[in-house]
Amino acid sequence: MLLSVLLLAACIGQGRDDRHARAATLAAARNWQRLHLAASPLPMIAYVPTAITAAETLTVYIEGDGLAWLSRSHPSDDPTPRRPLALELALQHVPGVAAYLGRPCQYLDAGETGNCAPAYWTSRRFSPEVVESSNRAISTLKESFGATKLVLVGYSGGGAIAALLAARRQDIVQLVTVAGNLDHHLWTRHHGVLPLDGSLNPALEWRRLQGVPQLHFVGADDRNMPARIATAYASAFPASERPRIRIVPGFNHVCCWVERWPELYEGTAP
Repeated sequence: MLLSVLLLAACIGQGRDDRHARAATLAAARNWQRLHLAASPLPMIAYVPTAITAAETLTVYIEGDGLAWLSRSHPSDDPTPRRPLALELALQHVPGVAAYLGRPCQYLDAGETGNCAPAYWTSRRFSPEVVESSNRAISTLKESFGATKLVLVGYSGGGAIAALLAARRQDIVQLVTVAGNLDHHLWTRHHGVLPLDGSLNPALEWRRLQGVPQLHFVGADDRNMPARIATAYASAFPASERPRIRIVPGFNHVCCWVERWPELYEGTAP
C-alpha cells in the first residue's frame, strides 16, 4: 500500500502546493494527521498517527533541510522538501510509536509563517532559535503521547538538529542519524560553499553527548554527506565513548533508506 502511494507521490509536481500535498498524501495513506505546533519563536508542523497511543518511549523523526536554495545565490521562499524522506522513514517505523517533525517553516500555509525568514533554512538552519523551536515542539509531542523517554532519528540536516537536541535534553535514550550533517563546518568546506554563520555545530557538542547511545548511518556512495563527516564527528569523542557509525554499501544520500529501513532499524538497539 505505502509503496503504491510513494510511486503516486513521486509523480506530483514540485511547486509549493505540490510539495505540501505530497506529505499530506503519504501521511493520509497511513492514517496520520497534520499538527501545527506553537513552538516559538518559529512555527513548526508535525505529522502523527490519528489515533494517538500512549507510549513510554516515543521515537521522533526529524526532517532534513528541505528546499533551502533554488540556486547557489537564490534561497527558496518555502523550505518544504521535494521528498519528505524522514516522513517516509517515520511511516515505516516498527516497532513502537513514532511521530514526525518537520523543520521550522516547512509545510506552512499562508498566514502561518510567523517569524519565518530565509536565514532559518539557509545560513541559520541550526541556529539557537531553530534548536529552541525544535526543542519546544519535541516537548509538545512527548506530552501528547504521555512519553517519558525519547528516541530521535534525524535525516540529513535533521541529524544535526537531533544531535543538538540530544545535547540539551535529559530524556533522550538514543540518537540515530541517517546521512546526518554532524559537522557543518566540514560539510561546507567539502562543498565549497559559504559557512553556516549563526548555526550551532554538533561536532562541538561531544562533551554533552557523551553517554547518549548513538548510531549514525552513512551511505557508502553519498557524495552530499560523505562518511568522513560522520567519522570526524566521532573522532572528537574519547575512544570509550565513540559513537557507532554504520557505512552501508550501495546507499547514497537518498537511496535506499526508505526501502530498507525496517531491517536497518532492527539493528539500532544500543
